[in-house]
This record gives sequence, C-alpha cells and structure tokens, in this order.
Amino acid sequence: MKLAISVIICTHNPRLHYLERVLTALVSQTLPREQWELLLIDNASDQPVELVIDLSWHLHARHIREENLGLTPARLRGIKEAVSQTLVFVDDDNVLELNYLECALKISQNLSMIGAWGGQIIPELEVEAPAWMKPDLSNLLTYLACREFSQDKWSNLVHEYSTTPCGAGLCIRKFVAEKYAELVCNDPRRAGLDRKGKLLTSCGDYDLAYTACDLGLGTGQFISLKLSHLIPASRLQKDYILTLIERIDYSITILEFLRGKLPPQPNWKWSYIYIFYLRLRYGLIKSRIYGASKKGITLALQEIASWQN
Repeated sequence: MKLAISVIICTHNPRLHYLERVLTALVSQTLPREQWELLLIDNASDQPVELVIDLSWHLHARHIREENLGLTPARLRGIKEAVSQTLVFVDDDNVLELNYLECALKISQNLSMIGAWGGQIIPELEVEAPAWMKPDLSNLLTYLACREFSQDKWSNLVHEYSTTPCGAGLCIRKFVAEKYAELVCNDPRRAGLDRKGKLLTSCGDYDLAYTACDLGLGTGQFISLKLSHLIPASRLQKDYILTLIERIDYSITILEFLRGKLPPQPNWKWSYIYIFYLRLRYGLIKSRIYGASKKGITLALQEIASWQN
C-alpha cells in the first residue's frame, strides 16, 4: 500500500517523558499504520535518541540523525527523506488527538486548494500559571504556540496569521515543502528563522506555510485537528517569556521583510510614553512585555539595515 502521510518529529535533547507521550499518541492513531510513515529526526542531540527510543512498533519508522544544528536543517532533512505526498510535522512536545492523522488526510484529499494547514493547540501546563501571567494568560499563551478557535478558516493571503498554521502539527503538501527547501537554499537568511540550540528565534514554520501561497494555494486552520502542547514549568518563567516575546517579534519582522513587507519605523518617543503609561496603568510586567516586543523589532530593523547597506 502506498503511504499517504509522513509524520516528521524533529527533536534536540528531548525531554524523554514528553517524547514518549508523543509517541504513545501516535501508536493509537485511528489511521492504520500501513498508511503512514514515521521519521524521527535527531538534531544533534548530546545522547543519540536512537539509543533510548524504540520505534520497532512501527513497520514504516526510521531514526535519522541530522548533525547540522537547528530546527530548519532538521525540517529540511525530514522533507528530503519523506516518501509521502502529505507531511505532518509534530514537535517533540505535541500529543495528537487520536484521529489527527485521519483528519489531516481527509483535508488533504478533499481540499486540494489548501497547501498547508493545522489545527487547535491546547496548552497542558506542567504547573499552574504563575500569578503574573494570569491577567494576560490567553495572549501570552499564543507566544507559546497555543491557539483555540470555534470555526474553520482559510485564505490565500501571505501575512494573514489568523489562517496560518504554526509548526505544532503543521500539515503540508510535499511539493510545497520542497519549494520551501529551495527558497532556503537560495536565501540562507531564511535558515535563521527558527530555533537553534537554545536560541528562541522562530517563524520558519510561517515561512514554510506561506510557500503554499507562493504556489497559488492557501493556508488553513481546522477545528477537527487538535493536539495538546506540553509546556514545562521552565517556559512559564518571567525571563523566558520576555525573551521569547522579544525573539518572536524580531523573527516576525525579519520574515515580513524577506517576504516583501517592512513594518513602518517605530515612533520611539511615543513608545517610551506608552511604556510609561502601561507601567502606571497596569504595572511593571505589562510595560516589560511591550518593551520586549519593541526591543525585538528594533534589533530586526537594525539587522535589515545592515543587509541593505
């Protein structure tokens, strides 16, 4: 039987108890295993994942070692190795609903105008959210790649983030992914749009998804696709969240430049006034969040200026 889906897990020094939950959910998928393959891409982990994770339960499973550190090289390796025409990227902290692959395949078969798609990402926090996060919890969780919605939505617009899937559970047609690989090869700056070791840069997943629009297709989000995102206590610490916000807004600015859109130069006088207002009105954390965002944008604009010079 021809394989319909390639599941690609990219991992670097994984939390093994998280990865085991990811794999347990895959063991129980409603889509028969004869119809999909599993590629576990070990991205230069200190201890080879193959030594501690057993994939013998799946006839079409492979361990693949990618020594070039970074999520983008790991994704590119998965794209190259995959044999199916529909790829599903699963992070090493994503626990799929048991019908995820079956629903992903139905969308692939029934909605040919969609080139990249995803679904709802429900947070599963290791510990209760700290008090400082709770007033703005839903917004802060979006920075941790969590999203919930009540209706399907899609478009063929680049920069339309509401219809664009993020990397957790991202489904994409292989020819779209191969076109993205070509874009990265031709412009290495794109390879910097994702995690690399402990660096929190991001947005390579959006660049990957937007490639569907480059090819005349659309991107979409579907309520039938659902997964749990396992979030450890370390990712709920204030310094981590502020750094994450800075690097995400840096990455979004770089991505938009690479895709032909440059945000207007910020009005720094107004920004400082607004930070002062936030601190008086809402307290220190709100102003620090806004300041982290502006810092990320500033760093990106400085880097863009160096490219232009």
